[in-house]
Amino acid sequence: MTAERTLPAAALALTATVAVSTALVAFGNITDFGTNEEFVRHVLAMDTTFQDPDLMWRAITDHALQDAVYVAIIAWETAAALVLLAATVQWVRGLAGRTLGHGRARRLTTVGLVMLLLLFGLGFMAIGGEWFAMWQSSKWNGLDAATREVLLAGITLLLVQLPSPRWGVGVP
Repeated sequence: MTAERTLPAAALALTATVAVSTALVAFGNITDFGTNEEFVRHVLAMDTTFQDPDLMWRAITDHALQDAVYVAIIAWETAAALVLLAATVQWVRGLAGRTLGHGRARRLTTVGLVMLLLLFGLGFMAIGGEWFAMWQSSKWNGLDAATREVLLAGITLLLVQLPSPRWGVGVP
């Protein structure tokens, strides 16, 4: 493999990894809806936190609203997975010489990764972890999982954003 193809090959490998991981998470949430439905309900209800009266006004206990949030999470995960799977195909096409450069793959990867950073960084870590005090729960705490997702997406995004003369050659 030539030096000019090394960076795109690494971007392909990491994009594919994140795409498959995200697709499996979405698939699991769709096919085993109830497991993580309970997770979302407990986080939003704040029923396993320290029950500080100064924070409990933030709790969302309406099951319909909790389920709407969970469905929105699944829809967002699914959309991100589809974008990243499309990006993976574009990386493969670029490395196979079917396109001039990797501009489209890079853009799709960036969009998909930012979607994941918003979901897991803003949604789970900031809103779930801080606003709904998920960090206080010993049982319904998804901060470690969210951190792993943010780390993988962030590292992949950094790699894809590295300057390379081959990234966008001939691709609008």
